[in-house]
Amino acid sequence: MRQGPSRPVTLFSFGARGMPVATACGHDDEVLAAHIREASELIRSKAARTRGVAPTARVTLSCRVPYRIDISGPPHDALDQLVQLGALDIEPVNDGLAAIIPDGVTPDAVAGALSVASVAVSPAVGRDDGSVWLLRPRAVRIGSILVAPPEVAAPPDALRLTDSTVFGTGHHPTTALCVEALEEALTTAVPDSVLDVGTGSGVLALTALMMGVSRAVGLDIDADALKVAAEHARLNNLADRLQLVLGGPDVVDGAWPLVVANVLAAPLIEMAPVLVRRVGCRGRLILSGIPWSLESEVRQTYQRLGMPHIRSETRAGWTVLVAQPSW
Repeated sequence: MRQGPSRPVTLFSFGARGMPVATACGHDDEVLAAHIREASELIRSKAARTRGVAPTARVTLSCRVPYRIDISGPPHDALDQLVQLGALDIEPVNDGLAAIIPDGVTPDAVAGALSVASVAVSPAVGRDDGSVWLLRPRAVRIGSILVAPPEVAAPPDALRLTDSTVFGTGHHPTTALCVEALEEALTTAVPDSVLDVGTGSGVLALTALMMGVSRAVGLDIDADALKVAAEHARLNNLADRLQLVLGGPDVVDGAWPLVVANVLAAPLIEMAPVLVRRVGCRGRLILSGIPWSLESEVRQTYQRLGMPHIRSETRAGWTVLVAQPSW
């Protein structure tokens, strides 16, 4: 697969939910490069149409985000009412209830539904890079792995992750899909190494190590994310088996028997020519961060690069793709 470049093509490296950083790499196939540009533009166009605007229009984004409410002495049906309002998280607090309410529901609407004069409103904390909203960190089981904050009681074999702002708490569907795909891949054979592109908190690399992989390399363009991942490696006594590198798949050489990339659809397409070269002979590639509506664009891009599709799974609007090289 490794061939000398005949014409430079500008690609982009992305961390987990990160911003693009342009990098230059070579590729022989101008048709493939055109396909990648076309697929990336199609994704942006679809996203724009979803918002109801022209693809090139300037948009002023709203800063509204979910918020927390606290209710003292709630009515007996408060839990049911909050669920109907679409509360993202609910838990008892002292003599009342706390909940995270979607930004589209006003505090007045909440008070009206609960038949109370008012509710106490405060900022909510977004986790997984602002894509998951929880009242507090909590443990979550994904397959055979229990992910738990350090302060929560859990068995000795739990994967401990601190409450940080980087992506990868274990609560996002894409993380769960990737962990399950990793576990499935490792049931047949346990490779000696894994490459985690867009490592974020390090959750996928650390999970692979806990499942028996000897060593892992985690890549991210966000230096702060790498600091968090390093802290998590130390916390779980895995620091000597995890190498962390600043950058995308273009900053490392060689190939791995198992590669996982949980980023987003557009960067997955744009980094595809480089990423497939990191997959070894008879290796396996796990891709996620893909909205279900864009699964076909991502899948076709990798198929054109010699990565036949093995299987896919969708959960809560997100898809994981598993592919294997034809070489």
